[in-house]
Amino acid sequence: MNDTKKTANRTTAVDKTAKAFTEEERSAIQERAKEVKAAARRGAKADVESDVLAKIADMPAPDRAMAERIHAIAKASAPNLEPKLWYGQPAYAKDGKVICFFQSKSKFKVRYSTLGFQPDARLDEESEMWPTAFALTRLTPANEKRVAGLVKKAAG
Repeated sequence: MNDTKKTANRTTAVDKTAKAFTEEERSAIQERAKEVKAAARRGAKADVESDVLAKIADMPAPDRAMAERIHAIAKASAPNLEPKLWYGQPAYAKDGKVICFFQSKSKFKVRYSTLGFQPDARLDEESEMWPTAFALTRLTPANEKRVAGLVKKAAG
């Protein structure tokens, strides 16, 4: 009778997910999950602007000032967009779909903040190639004017 034994040197699967995301990325994913749960609890008609403003208020000073300006510009240039949180950052949506978002540099510990646009943004009418995100190091009056134009165009 052959006695077969399993070897004790089995290899266990390495948890690759834990190494695939940075701490900041995992935090953003967890924030997004909380946002989805909170939206489901409150219903579609909930006013989430206060959540956006609270998140902006929690940002470090340079990011907070830029996020406050982006928020004001977005509301003024595209009043049809609804402020919301998206991965823990301010975003602006139309019909429930994020059109544009602000990502603070402190969120991912990088050297610049980002103003980004999602595929439902209407920025592609004039060419076959266009940027979908802009690095922001500071908001000058000229930059604010450009941001306003982009948000207005993106909102359709």
